[in-house]
Amino acid sequence: MDGMTTTGTGTGVTATARISARENGRGGTVLPTLESAGPLALRRTRASGDEARVMLVGAMSGPLGGDRFAVEAQVGEGARLHLGSAAATIALPGQAKGSEARYDVRLDIAAGGELRWLPEQLISAKGSDLVVSTSVDLAPGARLVFREEQVLGRFGEEPGRLRSRLTVRLGGRPLLDQEVTCGPGAPGGWDGPAVLGGHRALGQLVVVRPEFVERTPEPQVLGECAALTPLAGPAVLVTALAPDALRLRRVLDEALAAVEDAA
Repeated sequence: MDGMTTTGTGTGVTATARISARENGRGGTVLPTLESAGPLALRRTRASGDEARVMLVGAMSGPLGGDRFAVEAQVGEGARLHLGSAAATIALPGQAKGSEARYDVRLDIAAGGELRWLPEQLISAKGSDLVVSTSVDLAPGARLVFREEQVLGRFGEEPGRLRSRLTVRLGGRPLLDQEVTCGPGAPGGWDGPAVLGGHRALGQLVVVRPEFVERTPEPQVLGECAALTPLAGPAVLVTALAPDALRLRRVLDEALAAVEDAA
């Protein structure tokens, strides 16, 4: 199904894109809901094995100040969904000075389901003010690969203000809940040696696997500014800083390969 949920307001656009994935009874995955919305266009791409693949294509610039975007994905029992994006998302200032934009992501994975959330980077352009909120709910036995990459400013540019919160729950219990704020108006010292240390690209990788109940990868340092940390559950967290998006992706890709080999 290809539908739309979009509204315009005096200060911005409100749009919610929705995806649902279900096992088709023959070992494959179908997408009963694939609902695009305004600037959030969803396109199914060539599948890989029993995994359905969806690409998020930005049909417009944004989010701009005043916009309210959301993406919702539900993965049913036994279904496998890989969601990526065609290009980086760029947060830009809106017409109304000081107007805040929001980008909400809500993910729900049932027992035996698997979601690989691997979009391109989010770039916080000068003058923008964006709040990102991601909520992930997993049933016991669900699998998740979640990558988040944020770049503070375009080349040679100071960043906008970016506030990002990630909450992951497993079986209704908190697995991870963290928040970061960067850019103008953020708490003092956000760019200091104890926080970002002058780096302009930051990212994290969360991997949840039932196999980690028996054997979780050991904590380790990954390169100069990255680390792998086991969580209090069948999951690991990789956090990384880098001078630019290219080097950040390289670190996270290598970390993901190592974690999946360990599983």
